[in-house]
Amino acid sequence: MKIVNYFVRLSLLVFVLIIAKSSTNVMDASVENENVNKTINLSTMALKVIEVEQTLKYTAIDTYTGDLTGYVYNCPLCNGTLACMPSYDITDGKNTYSDAEYGEVYIVASSKNLPCGSIVSFESSRISDDKVVAIVLDRGVRGNALDFLAPNIEYAYNNIGRSTITYDVLRSGWE
Repeated sequence: MKIVNYFVRLSLLVFVLIIAKSSTNVMDASVENENVNKTINLSTMALKVIEVEQTLKYTAIDTYTGDLTGYVYNCPLCNGTLACMPSYDITDGKNTYSDAEYGEVYIVASSKNLPCGSIVSFESSRISDDKVVAIVLDRGVRGNALDFLAPNIEYAYNNIGRSTITYDVLRSGWE
């Protein structure tokens, strides 16, 4: 009788396993890629994103026309400091500033029409053959004029003088 019980139990167990196996729907989690020749080049995608960001960075948000003049840190009405950054030392003739977003840019003074930290770009063959990119770090002019911080008085007189320019505002203040 023990043997019969054993075979009945074993048969019942096999029967349950067969039913369980046949009623279980197993999904295949693997995915086949039939496009084996297509790859994603993440480096190229990243470069394209950077290219778009650079284009947007140099897109004008506003455009003004005004006079461009030159000044030096020790001019008669100057005290050797910048209105927007009094602790920034320009007494050695330095006329550039290292901006986190735009890199090394020239320093200009403007009226309060442009907030401190604004980035402007303009063309002036008197200063550079390339487009000039500058940051507003000083005050002392009226209207839409810009006053370019020159490294010395001779440069201000001989290279900049006074001219009318059209300039683009690329960033308004320290955004």
